[in-house]
Amino acid sequence: MNDPESARCGSPNATFGEAQNLGDHSEADVRFTCKDAVLAGTLYLPSGSGPFPAVVWIHGSGEQTRVPYAAAVVGPLVQKGIAVLSYDKRGAGDSEGTCCPGDDGHYNLLAADADGAIVALRSRSDIDGARVGFYGPSEAGWVVPLADSRLTDPVAFTALVSGPTVTTGEEAAWSKAAGEDEPGPLTKEKRAEATQKVEDAGPSGFDPLPYIKKMQTPGLWLYGGGDKSIPTDRCVAILGELKATGKKFTTVVFPDAGHGLVDTVPTDPDAPTTLVNWIEQTAKSI
Repeated sequence: MNDPESARCGSPNATFGEAQNLGDHSEADVRFTCKDAVLAGTLYLPSGSGPFPAVVWIHGSGEQTRVPYAAAVVGPLVQKGIAVLSYDKRGAGDSEGTCCPGDDGHYNLLAADADGAIVALRSRSDIDGARVGFYGPSEAGWVVPLADSRLTDPVAFTALVSGPTVTTGEEAAWSKAAGEDEPGPLTKEKRAEATQKVEDAGPSGFDPLPYIKKMQTPGLWLYGGGDKSIPTDRCVAILGELKATGKKFTTVVFPDAGHGLVDTVPTDPDAPTTLVNWIEQTAKSI
């Protein structure tokens, strides 16, 4: 797949439809262009005139469309005065382009699209451009640090759910050994086997760590202790080493939870609330 390292989206030429008042919030269609593809999404706005802090949702892997207002975290964020922009991933839904480069370990175009969404948001008078951040699950852990490192004006905060801090090769070794596609919880035996497989495999493929090291703003990292997709213990250890150097990172582990912490049915019921409360407190304290 053509995924040039040079991919950037500093001038997305965003257009917004007229906001439709839906009672407790408003919604506006958005179109913006990055690397020869027009991306389509929805901006969810709180009631009132703003300017509002805001977040851009970055998807996990696969062919994903925009997150609806009824999703586990979108409505609660908007009700707390945080605008949310969610767009159909490149090549999915109403967005142009070819999906899905991240599934093959390529993140340049996805990072460019994410940056284009940030620039689009900052162009609106009802959005406080100094209080805009990223949030998202899983694959977003690889996309967001790369995207943030390429913005001329980095985002104010990041909130990642089950976001890997290890390389794509290590994640693949873990998920295979842990039985990602098998039913049932992560057993003690599977955890030990997967941990050894990751150590034996070593780093390979895309490595987010150089970009995570560049992040200077507050960051939340939520994990499930029973995640069969990513090695939670290793990811938390990496973040702990970075926190010791002064990074403003907060990590929360839900001991028995699996990967889908903000799914329609979350693997821990407290995870969505933890995410929403942290974003609200962080965005409004800036």
